[in-house]
Amino acid sequence: CSAVSTFWIANPHNNLINCAAAGSEETGFWFVLHHVPTGPSAGMYSPGYSEHVPMGKFSNNRAHSNYRAGMIIDNGVKTTPASAKDKRPILTLISGRYSPHKDADPLKPREPAIIERFIAYKNQDHGAWLRGGDVWLDDCQFADNGIGLTLASGGTFPHDDGSKQEIKNSLFVGESGNLGTETTDNEIWGPGGLDHRGRTLPIGPDFPIRGIQFYDGPINVQNCTFRKFAALDGRHTSALAFRLNNAWQSCPNNNVTDIHFEDVPITSRVFFGEPGPWFNDLDMDGDKTSVFHDVDGSVSEYPGSYLIKEDNWLIKHPDCIDVPDWRGSICSGHFAQIYIQAYKPANLKMKIIKNDYHNHPLYLEGALSKSTHYQQYQPVVTLRKGYTIHWDKTAPEELAIWLINFNKNDWIQVGFCYPKGTTFSILSDIHNRLLKKTYKTGTFYRTSQMEKLEHRYPSKGYYYWDEDTGLLFLKLKAQNEKDKFAFCSVKGCERIRIKAVIPKMAGVSDCEAVAYPKYTETPIVEVPMPKKLSSAQLKTKDHLLEVKIETYKKQYFHLKDDFAYIEVDGVRFFLTDEGIQLVVIDGHHGKVVDRVTFKNSILQGIPAQIENYVNNIKDHSIVLLTSKGRFISRGPWTKVLEKLGAEEGFRLKEKVAFVGFKGSFRPVWVKLVTNEDSAKIYQALPIPVVKKMKL
Repeated sequence: CSAVSTFWIANPHNNLINCAAAGSEETGFWFVLHHVPTGPSAGMYSPGYSEHVPMGKFSNNRAHSNYRAGMIIDNGVKTTPASAKDKRPILTLISGRYSPHKDADPLKPREPAIIERFIAYKNQDHGAWLRGGDVWLDDCQFADNGIGLTLASGGTFPHDDGSKQEIKNSLFVGESGNLGTETTDNEIWGPGGLDHRGRTLPIGPDFPIRGIQFYDGPINVQNCTFRKFAALDGRHTSALAFRLNNAWQSCPNNNVTDIHFEDVPITSRVFFGEPGPWFNDLDMDGDKTSVFHDVDGSVSEYPGSYLIKEDNWLIKHPDCIDVPDWRGSICSGHFAQIYIQAYKPANLKMKIIKNDYHNHPLYLEGALSKSTHYQQYQPVVTLRKGYTIHWDKTAPEELAIWLINFNKNDWIQVGFCYPKGTTFSILSDIHNRLLKKTYKTGTFYRTSQMEKLEHRYPSKGYYYWDEDTGLLFLKLKAQNEKDKFAFCSVKGCERIRIKAVIPKMAGVSDCEAVAYPKYTETPIVEVPMPKKLSSAQLKTKDHLLEVKIETYKKQYFHLKDDFAYIEVDGVRFFLTDEGIQLVVIDGHHGKVVDRVTFKNSILQGIPAQIENYVNNIKDHSIVLLTSKGRFISRGPWTKVLEKLGAEEGFRLKEKVAFVGFKGSFRPVWVKLVTNEDSAKIYQALPIPVVKKMKL
């Protein structure tokens, strides 16, 4: 068992006060759960006691210079000798989940484990990895760790549904004044993010240092300060981030409130990841579905918004605002999850498509190894929307669809792809995970009318089988109330179970080509985007600048017109004549300093006028551009866009939106969109614009 620890705690109901744990090969404080007591305590407690017993007092402790973590609450220990059935030796590290309840009885009320005034610093990997159950931290400090804190519940569900992990009133420091000492045997030495001074670094010189790492959930982060987290060109440091290489679920009820940043560039507040070192291909299921709720806008400046991965079109809508520095987007909406178990076979890749963005499917490989008897997928979805689901081989013979984080009457409509000639048996049930009991609640009957899917009764529902497209449609609607932090309803987990009799030798169950445009929906915004905080409400001098560029053809009955504008922090500049419009913004302060229009008559001639204008723009300026009408999209004038960051070799079409930069470097947010009918960019840019130092 590779788990050498300074404090190895098998019974959480002990008091640890004013203790220090330093220099362990693994962990400082490790609460590791013995399902049955061993040693002198053998036989004293019933099985499962340590997993549910309330924690004793844990206060004023500190952990530093440990290799794996300052503190861990997770895992169990095998308490039986090796056998033919289970060849693992005694004391092997195994799975274990901590969920404290009164009298160690999971049927009685929860009693949260309280961790007060814990300090973790200079730990190579984690300051703390804490998996619960109700595990709550207050007035803690984390500094100079690879990852300050990961709060975890369970890869699919919280083991103790209705619980949460939270941290309040605490401090996270990415790089303190404790630089360490450079020695000949110290291989991990490199520049700091803010001052570039040499310092000891965790794990590796380019490791993406992070304060809090989101993983599954639900998690609550409240009134916490993040200090001195600054990314370099080559090291993706951030105050808030997500677990690396994550195959598991990401809960939309991960909430952050009242967050404070000190010496944290706005570009380093959040990072969703990108393919490369440490992130690998960033293509695991959890990597693609990461999300958290910015309750008061203290992270994004948009109160009530959700921060999502920039390319997750299952939860994007037309008004979402991209933040390229974070590789994320700021969105609004009502979100939940579906948890799909696929049987027979259990080795399929799933493709899920939201009908209003059918050109942007999400591919999921499943979280489990290929040797299991089922595979599972758990995307975050926008409620009150339609979806279709497809497979890379013949569809599974059995599906179980669990409604996760659905409140009563929340719904989505899903079309599942099956081969022609398939027949179905579909029922609904409720599964109580705590009592391990399941009871049937209803049966679904075939209807020839799609509209009849709306008619759902407690014991009866309908499915629509569109055999021409191969899509089986169901309306998945929650029937029961749910507690605030619970994944499932107060009665248990609501599920739909599909058993399909599939013709032999059926081909690949991918109906996308025939499903669209038949089931295409128009993208609409169900929940309006929140209003951005005013400058007077912001806590830091650096801030985000909201820019919107849009140009499109507009038709009203037989009349056709073109519509184009540039908007900066709510102030809109319309383009009235055919040609292009430029808006110039000071990159230091985010103020509009000029606006100019170049008509077609100028664009089709010698480009001296527009070249002189661009040459005279001050360095460190943001330049926004849009087009209107049948503007002159080719010719010598287009070369000026390369001076503003456009990549060589581009070809403009009839509609253009462009965010550029005049300066000595090319920011990550420089973007050119050009199409025949419309072009659009919604972005939030960092002010001031600052070049990252090289690693």
